Amino acid sequence: MSEYFSLSDSDVIGFDLDHTLCRYRLKETSRLIYESFARYLVEHKGYDKDLLNLTPATWDFCFKGLVVDLEDGNLVKLAEDGTVLRATHGSIDLSTEDLIKHYGPKREWKHFNSLNTSFTRSAKYYFYDNYFDLPGALLCGRVVDMLHKRGNEVNSDFWKDMVAAIDHNYNTSAFKEDAGTYFPSVKRDPGRYLQPCSDSVKTWLRSMKSAGKVLLLITSSHSDYCRLICEHILGKDFEELFDVIITNALKPGFFSLVPQQRPFRTLVNDVEESEGLPALDKPGWYSQGNWPHLHELIKTMTGKPEPKVVYFGDSMRSDMFPASTFGKWETVMIVEEMEGEGVPKSDAAMSNEAQVEPLEKKGKFEGMKSPSDVSKQWGSYFVDVHGSGGDEESQKLTWCCHCIHKYSTMAIPSVEHIAGMWQDRIHLNQGKLCNISGH
Repeated sequence: MSEYFSLSDSDVIGFDLDHTLCRYRLKETSRLIYESFARYLVEHKGYDKDLLNLTPATWDFCFKGLVVDLEDGNLVKLAEDGTVLRATHGSIDLSTEDLIKHYGPKREWKHFNSLNTSFTRSAKYYFYDNYFDLPGALLCGRVVDMLHKRGNEVNSDFWKDMVAAIDHNYNTSAFKEDAGTYFPSVKRDPGRYLQPCSDSVKTWLRSMKSAGKVLLLITSSHSDYCRLICEHILGKDFEELFDVIITNALKPGFFSLVPQQRPFRTLVNDVEESEGLPALDKPGWYSQGNWPHLHELIKTMTGKPEPKVVYFGDSMRSDMFPASTFGKWETVMIVEEMEGEGVPKSDAAMSNEAQVEPLEKKGKFEGMKSPSDVSKQWGSYFVDVHGSGGDEESQKLTWCCHCIHKYSTMAIPSVEHIAGMWQDRIHLNQGKLCNISGH
């Protein structure tokens, strides 16, 4: 993390959409995503209907930053050096003795180097680093439990069914075709799942544009879903806030696939034109694309050979790592776990939430842990105690916390925390993230 950072000195401000500019109602959304995946497994793959039955206490297992080992059905929480801090087989905790049996006396996870250096997808593991994926971790744990109950062998075959469930609900045509459970539900009642941006965020965006900043929206969501979200959280005139909107960006490939980058494509009625663009020559709404072509456009728009770009996002794999590593952009990570572990909510965020009666007050979610809160089973998102079974225990940063330090310029719980103060210079000391998280 940089020691000094000034947003007002930046020329270009970019935003991811989901869980960044758009904040979701996590309890409602998590239940919907879990049901979307589980229903597919039950109805299309013949899994036990019991997967659809959840108690509020079950949600304590839902914890961002876990890695599922597809070879043995274990879910692991990693320290910054790749040590296994905690692990479960399915949803059942592994004891210290079990951890040593599985991972050796030093409790080293064998795929750590691959995950840590490139964040690439693998047929051997899956990293849960965003809230769209996260309910799948709970479902994985319950599927492994179910396989054991049936006496079936646990191997990576179950993951093929999980991937099919994800694709069924999230593929780019699902919104238009009302396929799956997720998109039809959000379309019917967006206010149930999406939190409108506060007035301070809208004012902040307009102020930055009035001050001559180039504003970007870069999301991997398809254009039709992006439009639904933005109209709900920002208003019908949301396009006026951004100079360039890029949907179906297919991050992290948007940043990392160089020189084999995907071309930008224009859209007609939310359908991508088949012919890719050789370059970007003007602002507008585009699909797919790559950061080198975008970089050339913003050099022209700012009149600077090396414009300063800041990008806000919530995913380490799709936003922070590729934007900082390949794009060389400054990055601001949205980490809702900071609020979950004691950082006070901003006045703007509290005021915005107060405008809508939370569904939790109606008793529907009583006893359900928010996915951003501390887990009794998994502990803190930022630090954990590591021991080898003896008397000696030491506190270690989690791998997720380490990555935030390494790949983000700063971390905040929500966009509301910075809206309204953008003209102030922000001084950061290395290590501040853990300090303000109460650790």
